[in-house]
Amino acid sequence: MSHGHVEGLLWQDREREDIQIVGVYEPNRTLFDRLATKYNLDPSLYSDNLPTMLDKAKPEAASVMGPISEHKAAVEACAPRHIHALLEKPLAFDTADATRMAQLAEQNHVLVLTNFETSWYASLREAKRLIDSGELSPIRKMIFRHGHKGPKEIGCSTEFTDWLTDPEKNGGGALVDFGCYGAVLSTWLMQCQRPTTITASATTLKPAIYPRVDDDATIILTYPTATATIQASWCWTHDNKEADIYTEKGSIHAGKWDSLSTRAQNAPPVTVSPPAKPPELENEWTYLRKVIRGECPVDPLSSLEYNVIVAEVLDTARHQCADTPKRR
Repeated sequence: MSHGHVEGLLWQDREREDIQIVGVYEPNRTLFDRLATKYNLDPSLYSDNLPTMLDKAKPEAASVMGPISEHKAAVEACAPRHIHALLEKPLAFDTADATRMAQLAEQNHVLVLTNFETSWYASLREAKRLIDSGELSPIRKMIFRHGHKGPKEIGCSTEFTDWLTDPEKNGGGALVDFGCYGAVLSTWLMQCQRPTTITASATTLKPAIYPRVDDDATIILTYPTATATIQASWCWTHDNKEADIYTEKGSIHAGKWDSLSTRAQNAPPVTVSPPAKPPELENEWTYLRKVIRGECPVDPLSSLEYNVIVAEVLDTARHQCADTPKRR
């Protein structure tokens, strides 16, 4: 429960009838008690032993909201018990961990899915349709800007920031936390191609706040016919989740949720209202229920195929930056 996004699930559980929390594993009892009080969770749901909780509760799926370094252990517990898993992004920052989770999923015939906020943006869904239809194509250049002012600056809990700013638990700082968005979106837009080259740089612009990890990073991916620039930062002046996609027929600006515009060559931008998303892609919890019950296909953005590539990108990028002097 140490990932701040857990409060979204707890709120949804309280407001909806199609979610039932049957057990909670969390080593920090104080954290559980605080959230249980806030969201009216039954104290009997608590366990400090993951296998015991899974064997007792027998859930259909597990929502994994803890340090990225612990994702593999969660899947190692869930997969042999035939429990599907939805992991908060990214799947992993280490290629070996990602490969191991993919093996476990295949061996045990379970889904191991990755959740990104941007997967539920109608703006990006319509952008993909415009590209795939040929209306705006082929892609030549992609620029992704993701992040915010910083986890401490926006008031994330101590339990969250303790591991988010730990290089062993998060794999880095902004590079991993927000570099994963551009990595998965470029993989999606480029039809699951692996980049031919990966170049990265990272620095710490606010060492007094983030002395152990980077807070600003850039990853450049090259493909045979396009490039992607991923700007991941905890130094934006505002919450930032935007994509600019440049094609030979014009460009697309996809902002948060339904914010979308297109621009023909040498013409001003035109605001576009994207169509509603398919019902199964309304949000992560509706999607999770439907996909594990076979009521909809696996969405590529959450798939292991795509997210193993994301892990490869992050692993390469972080190792490139490991010996780069940080700003002090």
